[in-house]
Amino acid sequence: MAATAALVSAGLVLAGCGGSSDNNSKASGKSPGEGKAECSQLTQFGDLTGKKVHVYTTIVSPEDQAQKDSYKLFTTCTGATVEYEGSKEMEAQILVRAQSGNLPDIAYLPQPGLLNTLVTQTQTVKEAPKSVSDNVDKWFGADWKKYGSIDGKFYAAPLGANVKSFVWYSPKMFKDNGWTVPQTWDEMLALSDKIAAKGIKPWCAGFESGEATGWPGTDWIEDTLLRTAGADVYDKWITNDVKFNDPQIAEAFDKVGAILKNPKYVNGGIGDVKSIATTAFQQGGLPILQGKCAMHRQASFYAANWPKGTKVAEDGDVFAFYLPPIDPSKGKPVEGGGEFVAAFNDKPVTVAFQTYLSSDVWANEKAKSTPGGGWVSANKGLDPNNLVSPIDKLSAQILADPNAVFRFDASDLMPAEVGANSFWKQMVAWITGQDTKTTLDNIQNSWPKS
Repeated sequence: MAATAALVSAGLVLAGCGGSSDNNSKASGKSPGEGKAECSQLTQFGDLTGKKVHVYTTIVSPEDQAQKDSYKLFTTCTGATVEYEGSKEMEAQILVRAQSGNLPDIAYLPQPGLLNTLVTQTQTVKEAPKSVSDNVDKWFGADWKKYGSIDGKFYAAPLGANVKSFVWYSPKMFKDNGWTVPQTWDEMLALSDKIAAKGIKPWCAGFESGEATGWPGTDWIEDTLLRTAGADVYDKWITNDVKFNDPQIAEAFDKVGAILKNPKYVNGGIGDVKSIATTAFQQGGLPILQGKCAMHRQASFYAANWPKGTKVAEDGDVFAFYLPPIDPSKGKPVEGGGEFVAAFNDKPVTVAFQTYLSSDVWANEKAKSTPGGGWVSANKGLDPNNLVSPIDKLSAQILADPNAVFRFDASDLMPAEVGANSFWKQMVAWITGQDTKTTLDNIQNSWPKS
């Protein structure tokens, strides 16, 4: 990777975490953004022309283009450019690179648990500067700032957000067959039986994602646990106060297994149950377009994976409905996720880019750069009119619903040894035939002892 090699050859020395300051965050010269309202937060950093900031992320093609496009204003305002490195192996490799000192300037961390590991075990993450902290206080809720904080110190601002409680489907396929969107879990299972009786596999899925293979399975479990056991148990599960091998967790696995391990239900257009483990998550829902499966549970960001020209809308080629609750009287459980911006130095260009990403300005630039949909933010400065995709607007509605019981992706909040390791791997073992008890015992045994 050229950007990485350049950083290494330059002999980049990374500071350890500690008190945040802006002492190194000023550059000389007049900012290229002077006099431009949209650059007002960035002119304080002076002229950064010729400087580069290297960002490392899990966001790869095709979603990466919208990210890159959203940085154009940053270049206009500062003169700096962004070196983008996307990798499906980022979650595992960032820890390796932290140990070797071969770190980027900034990384987008998709798990607060991974942030915790980097802060506590490698001491490489810098506390967020005041400009970033002030932006987060202004534009995000307190819970979001808490997700980016460790032991009372704030490190990482939220970036994008997503709603994971979605089931993708073909509106035309449903209409042609007289199927209606289910409002409860039991209705969803009854619909699955009806679809299977027509000789169509009702579900398709894919767990493969490079070194992160298995994470789509953890999302299934988490979303289901919110519906079977509720938010209180979910919260205690994240902290290991409720163990993985607790009967309440086993119940959620059984609910998911009744769908994903049912050969009558899966894996439409792809293969048998075991094929779920080797099907790339980006490919998992595509058989819907050929009428080979009817439903695919996946997050809002999956919108970016439909082929070019696919109309994502309520009257389009594909759309999504909210994964229904088991008991509607207990509220509307919503699982979500997002990324957090961690910095490994406080160079002026790094702090300037952090500041930009934490602002309402970037949130709106990103929305306008994502015409195909699949992106939303919890940034309160985001203008909903800039969310051109119906699925993003639906996500925003779900997040704003007063009946919504929102919880962040549980595996993203667990220690990385579990949430970004054993939980993923054991989901693969489980979907390929391992029994639930062994799976849960194995994950529980991996929980850090201290």
